[in-house]
Amino acid sequence: MSAFTGLEPAGVWARFSELTLIARPPKQEAEAREHVLRWAAERRFESAVEDEGNVVVQVPSSAGRERGPTVVLQAHLDMVCERDPDSPYDPREGRLDVVVDGDWVVAEGTTLGADNGIGVAAALAVADDTEVAHGPLELLFTVSEEQGLDGAKNLDASLVAGRLLLNLDGTSDKAITIGCAGSWHTFTRLRLDLSPVPEVLEVLEVLLSGARGGHSGGDIARGRVNAIKALGRVLSRGFEAAPFRLAVLEGGVSRNALPREARAMIALPRGAEEAFRAAAERELESVREQYSGTEHALKLSVVAGGADAAADEETTSRALDLLATTPSGVVAMNPELPGTVETSTSLNVAGTEEGELALASMTRSANLPGLENVVAGIEAAARLAGAEVEILRSYPPWRPDPDSKLLAVARTTFEHLFGTPPRLEVVHGGLECAVIGGKLPGVEMISLGPEIVGPHAPGERLSVPGTQRFYRLLAALLDDLSR
Repeated sequence: MSAFTGLEPAGVWARFSELTLIARPPKQEAEAREHVLRWAAERRFESAVEDEGNVVVQVPSSAGRERGPTVVLQAHLDMVCERDPDSPYDPREGRLDVVVDGDWVVAEGTTLGADNGIGVAAALAVADDTEVAHGPLELLFTVSEEQGLDGAKNLDASLVAGRLLLNLDGTSDKAITIGCAGSWHTFTRLRLDLSPVPEVLEVLEVLLSGARGGHSGGDIARGRVNAIKALGRVLSRGFEAAPFRLAVLEGGVSRNALPREARAMIALPRGAEEAFRAAAERELESVREQYSGTEHALKLSVVAGGADAAADEETTSRALDLLATTPSGVVAMNPELPGTVETSTSLNVAGTEEGELALASMTRSANLPGLENVVAGIEAAARLAGAEVEILRSYPPWRPDPDSKLLAVARTTFEHLFGTPPRLEVVHGGLECAVIGGKLPGVEMISLGPEIVGPHAPGERLSVPGTQRFYRLLAALLDDLSR
């Protein structure tokens, strides 16, 4: 708690401090879940855990607000666990070095987990806060949001009675989110038909690192390099100068984070390294020039490596072409919301295992036909390379409801508190509202949150004044809804 001493609201920072000590990657939320259940038991709040691992906690109303409608406060327990390669800290093991730097909270060398730990903390804090008047509350804590919204998809809706839902996974204290993009995942697999590497070839490890990374939805339009795509470019130019055989290609760690580094093992004739290295360095300079406004730390390492087997040159060429033609980046902007991305796709994870190259992409869009069109292009690229594609239709868009009574109250509350109307946003990232809305007939939903910059990558920052504004809005809105 020492890093947060003196910060307000104290209850929020105390609860968030506790979460920073807990390892909570997707599919491994057991300790975080037990933490919430202990908190509920200490206060004698009823709680339930369903088969998927989602938690629902029943919080009685404040005195005199018993007739208020039940409001669901929803947040997810898991976080994206990214770290710099040389960092001694690791969120997958619950080891964060949290510091307060002026108006910002950060974790040295790793993700912070404000997405969505601060939402969980706010829900717990507001239930504890005797200064906040509210009707009956249901605290819904979901699991595995960062891996396909799996917790929300498998939610037992019978445990949730409320039909006013405040999602606490927003990333701007100056906006109310009323919609989000839907997403599909594609998994492209190309057989490499590996054979032993002969002694006349030498094996090199090629590593591209230093990319900024970030959220594959929220940061897709910020002009950041995709490390897997960039390595593909470097390898292709190297292949033109010195044909080689591909043994290993891997990069990225999460299906919804921009990859920050990628590596390959290649086998090429002895004496060809100099030609390969020169071509690779020239292409890296081209990548640096293209991304000079956003990327300042890109590095290429070519050192001796090791591999027992590799694909032949023809298959390697098809693999490199597949990398080049798999789209990644912004595809279309929203014509109705200037400055808002409508459709994008990101090649987030690559790997070679059991003689197969696998590429995992995530395509997002608020426009379903636009989403389908991008995926059709990925399928076409795979066919040309002789690869197979699996499509996972993850979740639909969350369509805005501008006539929602909940939204009307929230807009009034916001303007009364801060003197200006809120921005209404349709975000390009995924929110669990897109799934939960289909499970709770008649539910009205909005999303709130503090300012979070750079989630899903080391350097993630949480605004202290933004958190204060977010909590003030949450408290005031619960008060207004319960009258």
